Amino acid sequence: MSQSAPRLRRTYGGSPLSTASPPRTGRTRFFSRVAAIVAALALPVTGLVALAGPAQAAASATATYTKVSDWGSGFEGKWVVKNTGTTTLSSWTVEWDYPAGTSVTSAWDATVTGSGTHWTAKNLGWNGTLAPGATASFGFNGAGGGAPGGCKVNGVSCDGTQPGDTPPTAPGTPAASNVADTSLTLTWTPATDDKGVKNYDVYRGSAKIATVTGTGYADTGLTKGTTYTYSVTARDTADQTGPSSGSATVTTTGGVNPPDPGGKVKLGYFTNWGVYGRNYHVKNLVTSGTAGKITHINYAFGNVQNGQCAIGDAYADYDKAYTADQSVDGVADTWDQPLRGNFNQLRKLKKAYPNIKILWSFGGWTWSGGFPQAAANPTAFAQSCYNLVEDPRWADVFDGIDLDWEYPNACGLSCDTSGAAAFKNLMQATRAKFGANNLVTAAITADASSGGKIDAADYGGAAQYIDFYNVMTYDFFGAWAAQGPTAPHSPLTSYAGIPQAGFNSAEAIAKLKAKGVPGAKLNLGIGFYGRGWTGVTQAAPGGTATGPAPGTYEQGIEDYKVLKTSCPATGTVAGTAYAKCGSNWWSYDTPATIAGKMTWAKQQGLKGAFFWEFSGDTSNGELANAIHTGLQ
Repeated sequence: MSQSAPRLRRTYGGSPLSTASPPRTGRTRFFSRVAAIVAALALPVTGLVALAGPAQAAASATATYTKVSDWGSGFEGKWVVKNTGTTTLSSWTVEWDYPAGTSVTSAWDATVTGSGTHWTAKNLGWNGTLAPGATASFGFNGAGGGAPGGCKVNGVSCDGTQPGDTPPTAPGTPAASNVADTSLTLTWTPATDDKGVKNYDVYRGSAKIATVTGTGYADTGLTKGTTYTYSVTARDTADQTGPSSGSATVTTTGGVNPPDPGGKVKLGYFTNWGVYGRNYHVKNLVTSGTAGKITHINYAFGNVQNGQCAIGDAYADYDKAYTADQSVDGVADTWDQPLRGNFNQLRKLKKAYPNIKILWSFGGWTWSGGFPQAAANPTAFAQSCYNLVEDPRWADVFDGIDLDWEYPNACGLSCDTSGAAAFKNLMQATRAKFGANNLVTAAITADASSGGKIDAADYGGAAQYIDFYNVMTYDFFGAWAAQGPTAPHSPLTSYAGIPQAGFNSAEAIAKLKAKGVPGAKLNLGIGFYGRGWTGVTQAAPGGTATGPAPGTYEQGIEDYKVLKTSCPATGTVAGTAYAKCGSNWWSYDTPATIAGKMTWAKQQGLKGAFFWEFSGDTSNGELANAIHTGLQ
């Protein structure tokens, strides 16, 4: 047998972890985009700049405002500009008024100027050209509590209306027919308009799923036994949108999705290489008491090779023989039994704890290189994964599949240029193949910086095909930046002096919600390990360092079970603990900080939480217990 553990470990920050040492702990992710962000933050806030004339005929664009977040003393706002005409826009200008006491304080992806209570935003050089149907967005931070009014885009009302041109009426409430397990047909009575109706936008819930010219639409790829809500709006020849129709609620025929045991998700990663140097086995979930406090296990990792799912470590996965004292049920493996290894131990665990759902996770930091080829033929990829997960030798072990692509249309161990739609297409094909009665999930980036990894892929569009996302809200900072500054690797919120804007859990969750991902499909990530530096003299975050702190398996990383006694926490910042012992400085989560994060997760309406990974916890599972009790 060969120990493949090191090849599967994730990395953190901008450089991969060493592959010379046995196990691993964590994952991540982010590369600095400081230069790009600085370039986008051009914000003169005094003086009035002369407005450019409309770049297109009237009613050729719309602008929509969203308040992304509000923290009491300020807020984050966002405008989305859309070309609703038939020719390309070469530039755009958005104007609006705020009541006295409300103002813009900083902005990105546009040049914003203010005169009194009037504000003007102009495109930058790289985002002014919009083809028909294309959009551009810009965001800003503000002070005060007022709402924008008097909005104009390129001199015309932001809703696209012109004087003397009335929008269309509401279509009739859609009626459903031909309702089946995964499809149905909608029809509605037409809207009217003084200049004619051009087409109709069809909505499933709040998501637009189609634009059609007629008064009917066949919706497919649905989940059996599931309730959907539909509505329709009409668009006239000037691209004005009228009021929405009434809503129709339809339930597809057939069975229902597997129940979500215990309400909130409490998911942990089990690594196949952990059975080697870490000597951590499925039975440890039982002896620690953790098995009774989780709802899901992600088994990491399967490989992605040549655009297909493949076995990760055959020996650990299904061949390693367990003695009676090592086995979950106290029964030893025999030389001739058809299935051994972790898969057989997981089967025994499910027999003892039938509520636990087990997913096979594919990819990870080292093995994400196969996803671009998979994205070129999503159907073939999904078929290969289904054939492997549903192999008759272990089909009863797994309840679904988890895809861990680090990172679609962005850089991880290598850089991917598959395009923003690649991830959505892959998840759509995976859901179509695995069907409604299997779980389909994904681990995704938490990089909420402007133009960062969340912006690089269509996570909002893909959300309709997944049961939940595991948002990797850890490893934001670490000793890959050898000289510091020291910073918590899993900050819940931003704080004064944080090294990188957008690198915290709250902003990641807010950005995903703003892109249309429901909170009920998001799990907050917790690391069962710490990140550390050495050569540090300052106890508070923000100190300089000389390199990574020593760790059991690799520099700069240590399990919580070690740190809790070797370097106890001395303070907290942004909802995460930190500790200084000698010249070493560490950040990690404790039962107390996890309790705070779980309270926040419930306030945000999140699906639950997940953690990387089981073997970093204490022998009595105190971190897993903190997640369990915190989500009660």
